[in-house]
Amino acid sequence: MSILVVGSVALDTVETPFGDASDVLGGSAAYFSLAASLFTDVKAVAVVGEDFDDSHLELLKSRGVDIKGIKKAPGETFRWHCKYGYDLGDPETLGTYLNVFEKFNPVIPEDYKDADCVFLANIDPEIQLNLLQQVNNPRLIACDTMNYWIQNKPKELREVLNRINILIINDSETRELTGEPRMMKAARAVLDMGPEILIVKRGEYGALMFSKKGIFWAPSYPLDEVIDPTGAGDSFAGGFMGHLVNENYPEMIGIKRSVVNGCVIASFTVEDFSVKRLANLTQAEVGARFSTFMNLSKFD
Repeated sequence: MSILVVGSVALDTVETPFGDASDVLGGSAAYFSLAASLFTDVKAVAVVGEDFDDSHLELLKSRGVDIKGIKKAPGETFRWHCKYGYDLGDPETLGTYLNVFEKFNPVIPEDYKDADCVFLANIDPEIQLNLLQQVNNPRLIACDTMNYWIQNKPKELREVLNRINILIINDSETRELTGEPRMMKAARAVLDMGPEILIVKRGEYGALMFSKKGIFWAPSYPLDEVIDPTGAGDSFAGGFMGHLVNENYPEMIGIKRSVVNGCVIASFTVEDFSVKRLANLTQAEVGARFSTFMNLSKFD
C-alpha cells in the first residue's frame, strides 16, 4: 500500500520557553511523510527553494519516502518563524515567508498517480481540486484545511469536501466551517458535507473521530516534557493515515486503532524540535507506546 501526500516542505525557526531552533526542517508534507513512513510507502509532492539543504531530502529518503515529487525551484524555501509561550497550544507567528511555495502548482509524477491513498495537506482548495483530477481512483482520499481557506474559498472547499473520505481539522476549524459552536452538531454538519469520517485534532486533549457509525475519543499521551509542538497535527495525520491504509478500511476497529496510532506518533514529535524525534523513531518504540497507551485507556 502507498500514500501520496501533497503539501509544504519548509524551514522553520521556532522559539519556546525550553529553547529554540533555527532553519530546521518543517512543513506539513515533511512531518506527515516521516510519520506515515513508519507504516507504509510514502510518495511526497512539494516544492523547495535553492537554499534548501540536500541533507533534509536525504533524511526523508533514508526513511523510505519517495522524494522524486519534491522539486527545487528558483528562489528561497517557504519559511515560518514562531514563538511559543508556556501555553504551547497557541504560538505567536513572527513571520511567514511563502517564497517558492506562493506559486506552488504541483504536477503529480506519472508513477505516483496510482497511489492507494491520497492526503491533501493544508493548501489552496483550488489546488486540491486540481490534484484530484490528476490521480487514478485512489481507494481513500483525506485532506486538511485551515481557517483562511474556510473564510476565503468556501465554495471550492465545499467541492473538495464532497469528494473526499476523511477530513482532518482542529476544533476551531470545525466550528468555523459549519457556523455551529457545539461540537456534536458541528461534526454532524461536516459529515453531511460529504466526508465519511471527521477527525478533530484537539492538541493536548487528544483527538475525536466522528462517523455515521459512531464516535471515538482518544486522549493525548501523557508526557513528562513537551519541547516543541510544531508539526504534531501533521504527524498525527501521518500516523493515522499510514496505519489506516494498511488496515481493513472501513472497519471501525481499524479506524479506532489508527486514531490511537496517530496520537502515539504525535506524542513522539513534541519531545524535540523539528523532526528530530521522528528521524530516528523505531517501530519497536511505537509499538511499546501504543501498548502503554491502550493500558492507560482500559477500564474494564
